[in-house]
Amino acid sequence: MATSGPAIEVAGAGRTYGSGANRVTALDDVSFTVAEGEIVALLGANGAGKTTLVKILATLLLPTTGRVLVFGADVVDRVKEVRRRVGVVFGGDRGLYTRLSGRENLRFFGMLAGVPRAELRTRAPAMLERVGLAEVADRRVETYSRGMRQRLHIAIGLLPRPRVLLLDEPTTGLDPTEAERLRDTVSELRHDGVSVLLTSHHLLDVERLTDRVVMLREGTVAADLPLAEFAALAGYAAAVTVTIRHPLPELEALLPAEVDVVTRSESAEGTTVELRLPSWGGGMFGRLGALLDRADVVDVQVRPARLEEAFTSFLTRRA
Repeated sequence: MATSGPAIEVAGAGRTYGSGANRVTALDDVSFTVAEGEIVALLGANGAGKTTLVKILATLLLPTTGRVLVFGADVVDRVKEVRRRVGVVFGGDRGLYTRLSGRENLRFFGMLAGVPRAELRTRAPAMLERVGLAEVADRRVETYSRGMRQRLHIAIGLLPRPRVLLLDEPTTGLDPTEAERLRDTVSELRHDGVSVLLTSHHLLDVERLTDRVVMLREGTVAADLPLAEFAALAGYAAAVTVTIRHPLPELEALLPAEVDVVTRSESAEGTTVELRLPSWGGGMFGRLGALLDRADVVDVQVRPARLEEAFTSFLTRRA
């Protein structure tokens, strides 16, 4: 259902604990929005305030100051309305009844969420199919792998048709295959207009899924950037690792001034140099290619800047 306003609106939100000398500020004047169908990553070091904010959006905590709205409904004054619109997936091994089957868990939590029985009969099988658990739906959850349990958490979170999904560390502990399958499930949600706020220490989740990054630092918004702009904080666009069979002493001197040489090592195969390029532009690669034509190249590897490096660089620059 389309709407003219944001899915999530956080306006000057603050949250403190304790009083006097024991007063702790977890959030301080936090403001940002999430549009309908947008997937936004909420990042920050441990203690930055991410969990506190997610709990406020889930109506498990109240903000001390400011306003937090979900499709215009205030988390303080319209709690029931917010809960109907928000699905929460904290995931992990807890929160499921392991002696029940996946289907039984889904039905139980669906009833708790107020999903009508008639709708459960059709929607539960559809959710199990969507997250790839249809064939094991009647097995006890105690036999499920961690990835299967995580996908069951997603199915439970989606069952009441939430318009906003809060995901906390969805791929923690999953093997690469399970993690990628879970990312596919989450990515498909944008086509249904579901808005997702994702917290994760696995920045591959952020890279694969999100449109934007909101960075918290000591309880405040330190950055709110499109994913590409956040990635650019790494300080380079691409890394090129070149192995040359025979040394080319003048290589570094002939490189464009804006190209950084990060490492240089010698091995039985030859000389390996890692370069960092400021842009992906064809002109830059053309100049580099012309230079390498003069060398006996054994191998060339190219990769984009890693989001982990952008994250670390951001924290370091503003320390």
